[in-house]
Amino acid sequence: MLKSERAKVTIQCNVCGEKFTLRGRREPGGQVETGFKQCLCDNDRHFRIDES
Repeated sequence: MLKSERAKVTIQCNVCGEKFTLRGRREPGGQVETGFKQCLCDNDRHFRIDES
């Protein structure tokens, strides 16, 4: 069984400015999946995502 590569991701809401730092798994296509769905202000679309 192969382990997925972990990645640290910072997500900032463009509506209220709240920041979230999460760890996620890198998918085969290169995208990182964290399970993050929406901000505390109910924003579910407008985010800035930075990978560390």
